[in-house]
Amino acid sequence: MKRLLSVIITGLIIVAVSCSKSDNQPTPPPPPPPPPPADSTSTIDVRGIIKTDQVWHKSRKYRLRGYIYVTDGAKITIEAGTTIISNKDSAGVLVIYRDATIIAEGTASLPIVFTSAEATPNPGDLGGVILVGQARGNGNHSVLEGGVDPAYSSFGGTNDAHSSGSLKYVRIEYAGKAVNPGDEVNGLSLYAVGSGTIIDYIQVVRGLDDAFEFFGGTVNCKHLIAYNSADDDFDMDDGFSGKIQYAISVKDPGFTDNKGTTGDLSNNFEVDNVNPANGFLWTRAPITGPTLSNFTAVGPNNVSGTSSDYGYGMRWRRGTKFILANSIVMGSQRVGLDIDDDSTASFYKSGTSSFYNSFLNAYGKPYQVDKQVASPKILDSAQLASITETTNQSVYYADASAIQLTDPFNNAAPNLKPKAGSPALTTAGKFDKGLLTDAFFDKTTYIGALDATNDWTAGWAVWGK
Repeated sequence: MKRLLSVIITGLIIVAVSCSKSDNQPTPPPPPPPPPPADSTSTIDVRGIIKTDQVWHKSRKYRLRGYIYVTDGAKITIEAGTTIISNKDSAGVLVIYRDATIIAEGTASLPIVFTSAEATPNPGDLGGVILVGQARGNGNHSVLEGGVDPAYSSFGGTNDAHSSGSLKYVRIEYAGKAVNPGDEVNGLSLYAVGSGTIIDYIQVVRGLDDAFEFFGGTVNCKHLIAYNSADDDFDMDDGFSGKIQYAISVKDPGFTDNKGTTGDLSNNFEVDNVNPANGFLWTRAPITGPTLSNFTAVGPNNVSGTSSDYGYGMRWRRGTKFILANSIVMGSQRVGLDIDDDSTASFYKSGTSSFYNSFLNAYGKPYQVDKQVASPKILDSAQLASITETTNQSVYYADASAIQLTDPFNNAAPNLKPKAGSPALTTAGKFDKGLLTDAFFDKTTYIGALDATNDWTAGWAVWGK
């Protein structure tokens, strides 16, 4: 009995001492909960108007539902490797509006992909991506195309250095949203986007309308790919004056959008200043005047099944001026180099415009000058050919194989690298005309988008869609 009592007393003393120590020490905080596991199967629906900063993570998928407007200074940051999807019932359109920004920077191994959510994807399942900036334009378009809410439809300003953010290593697949004839959302639409914006390594795949359209602005771009889009691959108007280097245009011979009775055609390049239907003179300023270098543009080349709606490799018209240098335009269906309208012809004849130090090939006519009203005509096709092949130091090849690209007309897996001995490798780039002297341009020792060894499309671009 005494032993039991001793044990009980000893236990009570230990408990008392323990409680005394506990009362003198703060209670330790509970350990933090473990982070939630990444769930790559989780899909987040995105709708409506975004006015606060967001980060979209590669561990999720983001589904665009209808028109999404990022506005009021908000910033959308998209991690490398993120997939953004859209169903055909809503054809999501992401609009980065005026004072908002997007930072979407993928990598060659982890591109950011906008694509269809359908089991069998088709052009038009996704609406597209629209950047709206504050740089100058000439007012040819007064509002955004494609059924955009009127509250978010104005664009442009006077800040040519404005930044809408950064897009790098981004693919945009199965885009295009036709609201009315001539009123569509493109793969990537750039409305008065300023030179502070970074656009680099972008591919538009199997779009229902244009791949890239520039409505005014001063944005500069590198490494662009337009692959199998139904309408124009590089469409520029409204006073666009940016610089672009390294770009690819490849057309699916059987795929064009429905032109109806418009008389429109699908082209590798279609570049305007203004549309006279809007009541403007060709000379409306600022005049569209891009400076472009190191393009490889491949047309359908009249293979079996070529759509009757294919037109030109290059269509420069409606008062535009341009420099396209160190480039290859081949397989053009109706005409290789087309110059329309009096002022466009004047720019070319005077040397302000130039298809310079480049190669041309066409299934149809190599040269055409059209829609002039002055008498006598300012320029004819023979003069255009002479200026191009002498003053502008470009070469016309009647046989596309003489240019010696590896496999340019294999639409499912085009290989645009020059073969050993190709004149594209033995013709050095020239950067001594106009803004080609600018530090923006790499001074290449070859012409075209690719040399024989450095394939900048590898890893992130796709083919066969």
